[in-house]
Amino acid sequence: MPAPTPIPSPIQSYLERLHARHAGLAAGEVATYIPELAKADPGWFGIALATTDGRLYEVGDTRQLFTIQSISKPIAYGLALEDRGREAVLAKVGVEPSGEAFNSISLASGTGCPLNPMINAGAIATTALIAGHSPEDRLARLLAVFSLYAGRPLGIDETVYRSEKETGHRNRAIGHMLRNFDILADDPDGPLDLYFRQCSIAVDCRDLAVIAATLANGGLNPLTGERAVSHDLVESVLSVMTTCGMYDFAGEWLYSVGLPAKSGVAGGVLAVLPGQMGIGVFSPRLDARGNSVRGVTVCRDLSRDFNLHFLRVPRAVRTALRARYSLTGISSKRVRSERERAVLDAVGERARVYDLQGDLVFPAIEAVLRRIVHAQDALEVPIVDLRRVSAIEPCVAPLLVELVVGCGERGKQVVLVGAERHPGFLRRFEELLTAADQWGRLVTFPDLDPALEWAENRLLAAHGPPGGGPAAVPLAAHDLCRGLGATALAHLEAVLEPCGYPQGYVIIRRGDAGDAVYLLTSGQVSVTLELPNGQRARLSTLSPGMTFGELALVDRSPRTADVRADTAVECLVLSADALDRLGETEPGIKAGILQNLLRSVHRMVARLNHEVATLTR
Repeated sequence: MPAPTPIPSPIQSYLERLHARHAGLAAGEVATYIPELAKADPGWFGIALATTDGRLYEVGDTRQLFTIQSISKPIAYGLALEDRGREAVLAKVGVEPSGEAFNSISLASGTGCPLNPMINAGAIATTALIAGHSPEDRLARLLAVFSLYAGRPLGIDETVYRSEKETGHRNRAIGHMLRNFDILADDPDGPLDLYFRQCSIAVDCRDLAVIAATLANGGLNPLTGERAVSHDLVESVLSVMTTCGMYDFAGEWLYSVGLPAKSGVAGGVLAVLPGQMGIGVFSPRLDARGNSVRGVTVCRDLSRDFNLHFLRVPRAVRTALRARYSLTGISSKRVRSERERAVLDAVGERARVYDLQGDLVFPAIEAVLRRIVHAQDALEVPIVDLRRVSAIEPCVAPLLVELVVGCGERGKQVVLVGAERHPGFLRRFEELLTAADQWGRLVTFPDLDPALEWAENRLLAAHGPPGGGPAAVPLAAHDLCRGLGATALAHLEAVLEPCGYPQGYVIIRRGDAGDAVYLLTSGQVSVTLELPNGQRARLSTLSPGMTFGELALVDRSPRTADVRADTAVECLVLSADALDRLGETEPGIKAGILQNLLRSVHRMVARLNHEVATLTR
C-alpha cells in the first residue's frame, strides 16, 4: 500500500503559486556592463524565505549560483563597524540617502565623504576600513564573515572577479577621487581589488535568505547558531539598508514594501523583517535602476499579502502559540468509560490543541502551521484555538483554508475554536472554502470543550472497538457495584428504586437536598452550573454505568449543580437512608459501595491534576 501523500505546507504552496505567477514576467534586461554577468540565463528565478528559528522555504532556482555584487555592501559595512567602531567609520562614510544610482559619485561637500555605504563610493571606502595584516588576510576575514552569515563556506567566482576588475574603470576613478580627499589613506588599488573580490562572492538564493534571516535574528545565524555580527551593530546595518539599500528607488520601496533591503546587479534581492524572517529572491532581469524586476515584484507581493511592512507593528509582542497539548493531557467534560478512556490514552496524541494568543500575523501563523505540518504523521485532528487571539490579519484566512483542505484530502480534520469572535476572518474563511467547493470541511466550535468531545468521538470511532458505548448497563456491570457478588447484588437491587426521565428533564436542581445517589443505566445526563452572566457551563456529561449525586452518601449537603437528561434516561436510585439501613444488615455491601465511590473520586482527581499540570506547563 503506497504511503499517503504528505500535507503540503500552506507557506510552501503560497510560494509555489507566487513563483508561477511571476515566472512569465519578461520585463527588464540582464546586466551587460560586466561581461560575465551578461551570460546569465534570464529565465533563472528563485524565491527563498528563512525564519529566525531556522525554517527554510524555497521554490525555483534557489541553488543556482550567482555573484552577490552590491548585496555585499551591508555585510562589509557591519565588518568595518566591528573593526573600527561607529565614530571612525562615520568619519569616512556618511549615512544620508543619495537619491541617485548605485554608481553615482556622491560626496558630501567640504569633507569629500561618500554619502552612504550602499553606493559604490561608500562601499569602496568601507572595504578599505576592514582590518588585516595583508591583502590576503583581509580577504580571508571577509570570506569568513560572509560564510558565517550564509551558514556555509563561500568562495570567489574568479571569472566574474576578472571581468569586474578588467571593466571597473568607473570604480577606479571613484577610488582615486577618494584618495584625493584622504578618504582612502593609501593607494586605492588594494581596497579596489578587495571590493571587486567582495562583489564576486558566489552565493545562491537560499544564501540570501539565510543572510537576511541572520540580520533579522540580531546577527546570529538561525541555522548554525554562530554569530556573524555584533547584536548592537545590526540596527546600524539595517538602518542604512532601509534608507539607502535600493538607491534611487529607496523611497518608493520603503513606502510600498517596507523592509530593509539590498539589491545586486546579478539579480539578487535580499530583504529583512527584523525579529522574524529573511527573504531572498534571484532573477537576473533588471529594471532601469539596476534592481531585479521579479525580485521587486515578489517582495512587493509578499509584503502586501502577508502585511510585512516593518513599520506596521502588531499590538501584541508575545509569541502566538500560548500552549500546545494533546487529548492525553486534557479531556472534554464527557466522562468516559474505562474502555473509552484506555483508547483515548493510547491514541490521544493524534488530536492536539494549538492555543493561540495576541495578534495573528504572518510570522505567527507561519510558526503554527509549520508545527502542524511537521506533526502530520502522528496527527489526525489539529484543533486551532482562537479565543485568546486579539486580531487576525487577512493573510491568515487563505493559509488556514489551505491547511483545512490539505488535511481533509488526507483523512484529517482541522477544527477551529472561537472563530466567531473574529467575524471578518470567519466570513473570509467561509468565502474561500465555498469558492474552493470545500464547505463541508468547515468544523468550528465556540468553546474548547465541545471541540474536545468532537475530537474524542472521532478518535474513538477510528481506533476504538466496534459498537461504541453500551446503550444500557445492567446493575452488575455498574461502576458502583464492582466486586459485589450475586447475593450482595440481590440485596442491593431490593432497595433500589427504578426511575425514568424524559429528555430535557431536570433530575437534580442546585440547592435541592442531597438525599440520594443515581445509578445511570441508560441514556445520558449532563451536570451543569449557571454562571453569574446567565450562561450555563457544562461540568460533565455521563453515560450508562456511571453515577451522579454521590456526594449525598458522604455529607448529605445541598446539591451544588443541576443534572439534566440529555436523552431519555433510566436510573436506579439509592437513597441515603436506604444505604444506611442496608449497612446495618449487610455492612459489607455498604463498604463495597463506598470503596467504589472512593475509587471513582480518586480517578477523577488524578485526571484533573493531570489536566492542571498540562495547562500550566
